[in-house]
Amino acid sequence: MKKVITLILTLLLLAGAVLPIFAETATPLPPGAVYVSAPALPAAAYPSVSARGAILIEAYSGTAIFGHNADARLPMASTTKIMTAVVALSHACLDTVVTVPAAAVGVEGSSMYLFLGERITMRTLLFALMLRSANDAATAIAIEIAGSVEGFAMLMNYTAARLGLTGTNFTNPHGLDHEQHYTTASDLAAITAYAMGYPMFREIVSTKTYTVELMDKDGSRHFSNSNRLLRTYDGAVGVKTGFTRRSGRSLVSAAYRDGTLLIAVTINAPNDWSDHRSMHDYGFARHQNITLAVPHQFQREIPVVTGTQEYLRVSNPMGAHLFLPAGEVNITQETTLREMRFAPVRAGEVVGQVRYLNNGEEVAVIDLVAMESVFLRIQPPTFWDRLLRRG
Repeated sequence: MKKVITLILTLLLLAGAVLPIFAETATPLPPGAVYVSAPALPAAAYPSVSARGAILIEAYSGTAIFGHNADARLPMASTTKIMTAVVALSHACLDTVVTVPAAAVGVEGSSMYLFLGERITMRTLLFALMLRSANDAATAIAIEIAGSVEGFAMLMNYTAARLGLTGTNFTNPHGLDHEQHYTTASDLAAITAYAMGYPMFREIVSTKTYTVELMDKDGSRHFSNSNRLLRTYDGAVGVKTGFTRRSGRSLVSAAYRDGTLLIAVTINAPNDWSDHRSMHDYGFARHQNITLAVPHQFQREIPVVTGTQEYLRVSNPMGAHLFLPAGEVNITQETTLREMRFAPVRAGEVVGQVRYLNNGEEVAVIDLVAMESVFLRIQPPTFWDRLLRRG
């Protein structure tokens, strides 16, 4: 049966099919926001890290603030589970009850100690996956969704390809060592930025402790988050630790302050906690997030000629935010909007723009759109129109 499911998944992927979304859809940006990348500071200003590969990004714009061997392909241990959670959240309902198969019992490494035939919800498995880093939970999730670990790894790789990642390959959902299981710091940061678009993912990775009752017998399970930054770093909101002897210590962390979400990644870093504090401190101290406009900040009415109404309401459905290195900021704006329009005009039609410039250089553009449709007014026939028709 597993071979059949794997074959079906292979055919779907080769055909470019989009698998159904049952649970959540990621929303990588806050509603009504356009984020604009900005140039990073020179390398001389970067903090030093102990990692073989590292990167710091601003999550919403994707701006790389700092990088060190960020494109080197390296094993990433349990930070793999970030992608496992993404695939699970997009292909399974949280209240689905999973019956634990034999293959998910006694899996090597960190464990939540599942027993054969146990019934457990997908929600509990995800909390165990991300807080306890349970390899048996990862295996149970994979088999429930794809029928096999191999089939689930294909879904992981398919998702990575959809995100445009070229330095990543998954062979399992837990991160145990395998020669063909690797990623890069930059790819892992991109995966995490995407994952943070899922509300449930954000809830799970920011949870310090979680307790749940067993379904089949008396007792409960208690999970504590292994991410110590949640308790020691101001603004920390996730994400995942990882370690094997071959890969060393890997860590992905996220911190949020004043509208800025930073994601730091280190792979094979002996001093990962210190590295991440330094990276986040650098990012927050040397960069800023500026709100240029909020949705519907601009409200205009312009005359409409030959329309069913005299005026057209115009506004900006999207806001704009700018993330850039700290320093001299001199934001100016230029609005382009016709003084009047001829009907017809469709709701949602772009009728103008607002351009933002920093020290004379364009940094963002937002559209002004028609908030309603205005139809062409049909005039009643005149005496001469009727006379000409008769002739």
